[in-house]
Amino acid sequence: MSFIQYLVFNGKDIPMPDSYDVGLSDVEAASGGQTEAGTTQRDIVRTGVADISVSFSVSPAWVKKLTEYSKMPKIAVKYFDTGTLDLKDAEMYITGFKAKLKKDTSYKGLWSVSFTLKEM
Repeated sequence: MSFIQYLVFNGKDIPMPDSYDVGLSDVEAASGGQTEAGTTQRDIVRTGVADISVSFSVSPAWVKKLTEYSKMPKIAVKYFDTGTLDLKDAEMYITGFKAKLKKDTSYKGLWSVSFTLKEM
């Protein structure tokens, strides 16, 4: 039985996440807003912009790799799209990066890493 590959960063497979939460939003132009009649006018520039929150339980080697990705200004990401149930390409960046020691071991511990990927 094979698992779904949820994330690929710059062509490299990322470990299976503990949690994977995809949100899609629209980007609106500044010209939108409320009219004098009180109705809302939306001028949508882009639809379906992804915002993905993930968390992992990883080894120290993966903490180091994920920390390096978090410092990059942009990453070529393939993510599991819940609408098509397939991998989708996007250019993203990482925000809200957190690394927390879960358990101390003789191999520098088991780490919990969480962050949010935002589509550019």
